[in-house]
Amino acid sequence: MSYTITEKIIQDHLVEGEMIKGEEIGIRIDQTLTQDSTGTMAYMQLEAMEIDRVKTERSLAYIDHNMLQEGPENMDDHLYIQSVAKKHGVYFSRPGTGICHQVEIERFGVPGQTLLGSDSHTPTGGGIGMLAIGAGGLDVAVAMAGGAYNLLMPQIVKVHLTGKLRKGVSSKDIILEVLRQCTVKGGVNKVFEYSGEGVATLSVPERATITNMGAELGATTSVFPSDENTRLFLKAQNREDDYTPLSADEGAVYDEVVEVNLSALEPLVACPHSPDNVKKIAELQGLKVDQIAIGSCTNSSYMDLMKVAAILKDKTVAENVQLVIAPGSRQVLSMLADNGALTDLLNAGARILECGCGPCIGMGQAPRTDGVSLRTFNRNFKGRSGTVGADVYLLSPEAAAVSAIRGELTDPLGLVDDIDITMPESFLINDNTIVPPAPEGEHVEVVKGPNIKPFPLGEALKDRFESKVLIHLEDNITTDHIMPSNAKLLPYRSNIPYLADHCLVPCDPDFPKRAKENPGGVIVAGHNYGQGSSREHAALAPVYLGVKAVLAKSFARIHKNNLINNGILPLVFENEEAYDTIEIGDVLVFDDVLQQLEDETLTVVNQTKNKTYTLILDVSERQKKMLKHGGLILQMRHDAQL
Repeated sequence: MSYTITEKIIQDHLVEGEMIKGEEIGIRIDQTLTQDSTGTMAYMQLEAMEIDRVKTERSLAYIDHNMLQEGPENMDDHLYIQSVAKKHGVYFSRPGTGICHQVEIERFGVPGQTLLGSDSHTPTGGGIGMLAIGAGGLDVAVAMAGGAYNLLMPQIVKVHLTGKLRKGVSSKDIILEVLRQCTVKGGVNKVFEYSGEGVATLSVPERATITNMGAELGATTSVFPSDENTRLFLKAQNREDDYTPLSADEGAVYDEVVEVNLSALEPLVACPHSPDNVKKIAELQGLKVDQIAIGSCTNSSYMDLMKVAAILKDKTVAENVQLVIAPGSRQVLSMLADNGALTDLLNAGARILECGCGPCIGMGQAPRTDGVSLRTFNRNFKGRSGTVGADVYLLSPEAAAVSAIRGELTDPLGLVDDIDITMPESFLINDNTIVPPAPEGEHVEVVKGPNIKPFPLGEALKDRFESKVLIHLEDNITTDHIMPSNAKLLPYRSNIPYLADHCLVPCDPDFPKRAKENPGGVIVAGHNYGQGSSREHAALAPVYLGVKAVLAKSFARIHKNNLINNGILPLVFENEEAYDTIEIGDVLVFDDVLQQLEDETLTVVNQTKNKTYTLILDVSERQKKMLKHGGLILQMRHDAQL
């Protein structure tokens, strides 16, 4: 029988279920990663499981999000993560080492292994041939404790790449083209697997850009073959022993096929306010720009920034533009400093930021009021930059660099033909800011600052309850809407009571107050509710506010799982027209819930409007058990008492 890459890795790691499309399976996880925005909750949940040492081959805790230290909160979180990691067998990446996905692929990724990360861009690891999946912190904690990761056996989409990119066209344009074709909700419960003659023309960093931004498709993950280019990259990282070849079998069967002709591709840009709002740069050329930001886990590799430095060499950034650049890792920054490229960036007028996520998550460098910002990042949701009125465009490093010189959005075709950057034969290796765990962790004291509060727990599902509709939301509500992530709120990622006062405020400033006045309420939403970041806080804050259910036209994969893990019912309208008949303040009556939970269809009465709705509960038997107990932690505590 012929298998895809995805099927081969799943088959090698399958511990529960069968590889039948749409059925729930459980896979063994080889590696995990957390970052500091999600890490505190994940490790508090791990502690609640009373596990002495992690059971994975390697687990890593990265500090890359909350590094702006205006008060003690962020450093308190860092010290907690460092101490709990040292105690429980987790490697700790100190602040400044780099963005988790960039460092992971440089120093730790292994082709053919599974990686589960509490960050939605964990699929970056697919660029090196891993099955790398983003998940909520609780799922990652379970994996660290030795448990399986459960997911639906995905459909597998073949992205067939033909031809070769021209100078001025980049891997960023490949993923923007896939987003244009498939949209931000086109990848739910799917894996995008890249194949074709064009694959061999792409380096590992280029592949990583594509798999990273595949998260914007809503996909489970994306994956490339592990081939000679993979071997050369690992050899340059002094990790050739980690290489193993991996490719799809001849005759492997795919559920869908997406065609991309690299030779015909043009420079593209994602326009405000969605990564799939894609147009040709040539159509918008001349748009005046206020700010350009280069970096993020999508485009901050050595190869990316060397191209930028070559374009900017002996040039000056336009006077109307502020250019900021954040290298993805200390390795990248050190190599740029060593070969003189950093000087070229500085002499051109670029501002160099710390190796971290920074502006991508709204942590500094917010654009001016109603400004235009070009970014090499992966998301341009409204307000994510830190300025609600700003227009953010997503594009390649090459396009960003030529636009910085001209002061306006510029098509790089024909302007970068003399730029020729090749993969180095060896990277600068220095892992001295990766702190190993203590061999005997029982003697390590875990340090918790006063801002670190216990995570909230749900309650067992009642057979009957009445709930007020607290808010009525449109399509494509992101986790940035549900639980904003910016420089003012990120220091409180360990303090759910504080964060709850900001839950859904971008959509309705009165939501937290209304939720507190009407405990046990419900949220009503449109399609793709919860897209974007994997942050579990977007489920934990509603739990704290007493939310019992979310009624939506459809859900993003990770957020749906986070809701279930924390005991909130994710219900889908059988008839989408029902969505239009519900208003804030309507009283919904849920009756005979426990029996209907088994039937996977709930009948809910709108007592205010005298209407009845049929809602679909698409969950597995395992997830039903969680919902009955009020979430995974409460279910585990119940099972431990049996």
